[in-house]
Parts: sequence; structure tokens; C-alpha cells
Amino acid sequence: MKSYPIKFVPILKERLWGGTKLKDVLGKDIDSDITGESWELSAVKGDVSVVANGAYKGRGLQELIDEYGAGLLGESVAERFGTEFPILIKFIDAKQDLSIQLHPDDELARKRHNSFGKTEMWYIMQADEGSELIVGFNKNVSREEYTGSLEKNTLTDLLNYEKVKEGDTFFINTGKVHAIGAGILLAEIQQTSDITYRIYDFNRKDKDGNTRELHTELALDAIDYEKKDDFKVRYTREKNVPNTMVECPYFTTNYMDVEGHLEHRIAARDSFSIYMCVDGEAEIAVEEEKEKIRKGETILIPAGTDIVDLIADKAKLLEVYIG
Repeated sequence: MKSYPIKFVPILKERLWGGTKLKDVLGKDIDSDITGESWELSAVKGDVSVVANGAYKGRGLQELIDEYGAGLLGESVAERFGTEFPILIKFIDAKQDLSIQLHPDDELARKRHNSFGKTEMWYIMQADEGSELIVGFNKNVSREEYTGSLEKNTLTDLLNYEKVKEGDTFFINTGKVHAIGAGILLAEIQQTSDITYRIYDFNRKDKDGNTRELHTELALDAIDYEKKDDFKVRYTREKNVPNTMVECPYFTTNYMDVEGHLEHRIAARDSFSIYMCVDGEAEIAVEEEKEKIRKGETILIPAGTDIVDLIADKAKLLEVYIG
């Protein structure tokens, strides 16, 4: 497979809770005032990313995986996931609070939905003053106390609220109750799965006057009812080196603060590599092939690449691969 910095056409999603930051802050070409998500890299059926540049322009990500397999994914990734692209990359703009939800683990998702579970992480790119996330419970909660809170409409009294600022990072493991709060723009890295159990939606109604479906019964066996402080990611921010943020079975993410020219050797990595630009802009080069990446853009580098050259006056990147 030809290795070069591959860009994809964003898949834009209108959401009840969406806003205009994907356009105003990240420069996406959007007319709508309620665009909540930009799917940057996806092989989800019905939402497959299409190449925007270079030799594979116009071709779908799934088509490239079907043709090149391990040449794109890496041998170990292909052995583990076959021809499925294992992660989904998004930028999310929450003008309003998202619903309170959680995701099942692999075992439960496979049994019920023939799907992967959904472990994810969030990197806060911008947050309005006072913006908060919901992550987990504020105390250990029994199943009975939880169901009672749903009946009494007091679930929010049991939840843990976290004020956020740019650079804050959160790891959301399966079973953890969570929600993105109003005023937050973030980068999301997740397992490829669209299985979400929505447990509370603030009694909101859509434009047609309908409330959204809740998954109360499905969620009962999937929730982690313990209070845990395992979600806030602490990481170093040394310049021109990969600073590990998250290492889990589903993805590894590094924070890279690039100034000048960094010759980044990735030959030992048996995986594709993804670069999300979360601030500034950079040039990414593989041999003679170069591509600019600006805040709010994403690039895929196929497996088997030896060196990625990163050149920037100042850029903040998230580097993602399967460890």
C-alpha cells in the first residue's frame, strides 16, 4: 500500500444539542447551526469515511481495508479485528447538555448487539466558563438507589460533576455513567461501536415534540455503580516527544506538542497511526509526500511507515494507534 498522509472528508452530524463551534472554531464547512459531531475517521456501516487527497482520493476507508488489509491496519491489528476498523475518531460540539448515558463492555455488547463495547476518551479543546462534564457517581450507589432515583427524577443528585478547561483529558471506560456538558468542544477517540444506553435526557423533546428513547432496562446490568476516581488523565507535556495519555487494549493516545522539525520514528509500530490536530497547524510528511493539518483536522498514516516528519511553528497533536 502506498504510504502518505491521508485526509478524509468529515462526516457531519446534526444533533439536537449541537452548535456552531465546529464551523466557528474548527473551520468546518457547515451551514447548519446544530451540527454536533464531525466524524473524522469512520468505517461504521452507512458512515464510511472517504479519502479527500492523494492517490486514494474518492475511495472509502472500508474499501482500502478490504483491498490492503494488514498493509493499512498492521498485521497484529488485522489478526485481531479482521477487516473492521477498530476505532472511531470525532470532534464534538455540545451547545447543550448531552443525554446521560453509558456503554456496555465487549462481552455484553457482543451478546446483545453483535458489536464491540465502547471505551472512549475525551480531550477538551475549548470550554466556556463554568462548563462541566458528568463522569461517574459521587458515591457508591446500589442498584435499588439508582432505580429509585429514576422514578423520583433525582438521578442528577447522584452524579459526579467535573469543571473542565482546555487540555483536560478523561478516560471513559465501559459501564461508567457520563455526559458532555453544554459549552464544551472536544476530540473523542473511541472503539468502533454505536451502542449507547441513554438513561436520562432532561425530559427534552425534539422539534416534533417527542422525547428520545431511554434504555433503562438494558442499562441496569451494564452500569458500574461504584464511585471511582479513575477517569481524569494526568500526562506530561514535554515538547517534541510522544507524551503518553492513555494506554488501553483498544487504543494508545499520545500528546505531542510540536515546535520546529520532529523526525518521528514509528517503524516498530505494527499499527496504522492517526494524528488529530487540536491546536495550531503542522505539516506532516512521509518520504516525499506532505500534507498540512490544521486545528480540527485529522490524518491517517498506514502501517509499515518508518518515519513521519512533523514540522510546525507550534502545533498540538493527538497521536493514536493500536498498541
